[in-house]
Amino acid sequence: MKDELVTTNSDLKPRKPSFTWVLDESKYLNLEEVCKLRKACRKAKESALKQNKLTAVRDWFMVELGLQTGLRVQEMTDLKCSDLLINRKQSMLIVQSGKGGRKRAVKINSEFKKDCLWFMEWKRKAGQSTNDTAYLLTSDKGKKLTKRALQKGFKRCTRKANLPEHYSIHCLRHTHGSHLYKVSNYNLRLVQQQLGHTSIKITEVYASLMNSDVKDAVERLYKK
Repeated sequence: MKDELVTTNSDLKPRKPSFTWVLDESKYLNLEEVCKLRKACRKAKESALKQNKLTAVRDWFMVELGLQTGLRVQEMTDLKCSDLLINRKQSMLIVQSGKGGRKRAVKINSEFKKDCLWFMEWKRKAGQSTNDTAYLLTSDKGKKLTKRALQKGFKRCTRKANLPEHYSIHCLRHTHGSHLYKVSNYNLRLVQQQLGHTSIKITEVYASLMNSDVKDAVERLYKK
């Protein structure tokens, strides 16, 4: 008697595709590009302060916010002044509603802490509200910026820094994640927490960026 092929309901269910997205070097800034972008934004900011203009100052802070925290663009637009928790005991910002409506705390370093305090003081002097319900990134009239407005601001910055046109503002998030992964001694859990990924599988895309490090290490193997 021939064996019968038995199928179950589970066999007939479509399987979810595995996570196959790859993060390549065209989606994040290398260290040289980061330095060029920050330098160009600082220069534009200083010039804007002398002329009492607002846009370039806001663009500078937007770029620093993306580089230092890795926030999604929507998270940047939704950020309110009260979401900055900066005092002697703590330095962080709170994402009230990230992807999937999840709340998380994002650590910030001492350099960006100073930038945040400076930016808040600058907003007050510029006549913009910094109360608990006020948005952190606003137009010259104090209104909440859209994702499109942030993208346009980022494009202004990349042109000033002579960076490739293909970069979008989302590259700031990938730049933060990839560089944080490296300086944390390849700590995926740390990067996952900072970026707010629901699964470590998503964070693992940053491991693929370190292929050059592996190559260099192999070349040095057993050599004095």
